[in-house]
Amino acid sequence: MNRPSPRSATALYATAATCAVIGVLLWVRSRTSVAPRLFLHGSSSDADSPLPSAWRVWSPALPEERLGMYLLAAALVLALAGRLVATWRE
Repeated sequence: MNRPSPRSATALYATAATCAVIGVLLWVRSRTSVAPRLFLHGSSSDADSPLPSAWRVWSPALPEERLGMYLLAAALVLALAGRLVATWRE
């Protein structure tokens, strides 16, 4: 009979998923030259012109690509820890 995963494992999985999503978004953002537009206004020619993003997520000493990779690695470690907690508590 399968028992539900403990809450600590669920919390670790949720944190891992969040880290993975943020890491992938940062990595993709660092790879693309065009910042995504979150609002629509102005002329169509204005919306088509690429503008670099003016805001930084982290310190200038740590590029967004590296931060994204660190978050992906943290997500893998947290997912593994969640799996270990889930199997250890069974």
